[in-house]
Amino acid sequence: MKIVFFIFLFLQSCFSMNAQDFDVWFQDKTLRLDYTFSGDNRNQHISLDEMMWFDNWYGRRVNLDSLLLLGNGQLCMKDSRSGRVLYRYSFSTLFQEWQTTEEASKVQKSFENVFLVPFPKNPVDITITLTDTHNKVKGVLTHRIDPQDILIRPVSAGEGISWKYLEKSGDSKDKIDVAFVAEGYLSDEMEVFLQDCKASIGALKAHEPFKTMADRFNFVAVMAPSQQQGVSIPHDNVWKNTALNSNFDTFYSNRYLTTLHLKKLHDLLSGLPYEHIVILANTDNYGGGGIYNSYVMSAAHNAKSIPVVVHEFGHSFAGLADEYYYDDAYETSYPSDTEPWEPNITTLVDFKSKWSDMLEPQVKIPTEPSGKDIYTQVGVYEGGGYQSKGVYRPVQECRMKINEAPVFCPVCERAIRRMIDYSTIQK
Repeated sequence: MKIVFFIFLFLQSCFSMNAQDFDVWFQDKTLRLDYTFSGDNRNQHISLDEMMWFDNWYGRRVNLDSLLLLGNGQLCMKDSRSGRVLYRYSFSTLFQEWQTTEEASKVQKSFENVFLVPFPKNPVDITITLTDTHNKVKGVLTHRIDPQDILIRPVSAGEGISWKYLEKSGDSKDKIDVAFVAEGYLSDEMEVFLQDCKASIGALKAHEPFKTMADRFNFVAVMAPSQQQGVSIPHDNVWKNTALNSNFDTFYSNRYLTTLHLKKLHDLLSGLPYEHIVILANTDNYGGGGIYNSYVMSAAHNAKSIPVVVHEFGHSFAGLADEYYYDDAYETSYPSDTEPWEPNITTLVDFKSKWSDMLEPQVKIPTEPSGKDIYTQVGVYEGGGYQSKGVYRPVQECRMKINEAPVFCPVCERAIRRMIDYSTIQK
């Protein structure tokens, strides 16, 4: 019987994991894994903090063992007995972004990180891998999880938290669930929050490919009240007691609005249908942030709030890079010897893996800006990823470069479409 069992496992491993395999290997539950990432500009340390579970799995049920993008880190779940890869997930973190700052050369810090995975039926081995700007592995942790572990804590919906569907296209098993979370809204301001959510959803659906693929998404609003209105603005010496304790001035950048309290964020969402997160902040200050497969955060009441939400969702959902740059910035985040994993920028190290198939035969590399067809003419324009030299973007102007751009460029649109398909259609 043992020989037959191992032959079965071998044959299973020859095929890609699909939706039918989900019921073989997983329970319809979510396993929440809390980690602490710490270090400085040279070192990365990973520690397991806590494990929890709640009913229902709202993540993808297709392409379970494959990655569309590498991200700055990866999670891999393997069946402990057979070694078969059951689930893979990629991500980026504020910790790794902080490692590129000057502060990281002077002090060690720790950051919370939370990952959701389908709850396994049998013991599994989880490996967390963190990489640097050269895509070199700098931090690894592997640990075993027994689904019968009595210390995996059950959790339910956040106490005192109400939520509702804003748009429901279908069962979560087949859709991408996006949760909008209130930050800095008082309990009597939730109607304002709901209107802000609807405006943001409308803005997303006004852009392709979200417009024609809107039926792949469900949107929920999570009405988490704050004790004080607004968010913290350290450069104005303003500090607020809010649901997520968010603040501007992340990494001392005035407009960078984030929360470092990821455990609190996921506590609010426990038991709810979500896999992607958009946090709307009740402020008219300009700013926001988006981290791949982590969350979007945006001011809700600035004149540019709507384009910011769309831009930041490009980061968090599709792993798109910023295409803007600074005239005095050269080699920083994207070294010249490494091809970025983000689909919309290149260093030309491996341009064939990017949008070379979308270039017209007459287009030169690099491409000189012409001032014509600035949103649609695909080329290889120097300047992107904050760097004026050595990094190239697909078009002259794009939603990932300026707030005034009305559309995602063809390369970004294709990248988003691929992510939607990857999350909903078996390859």
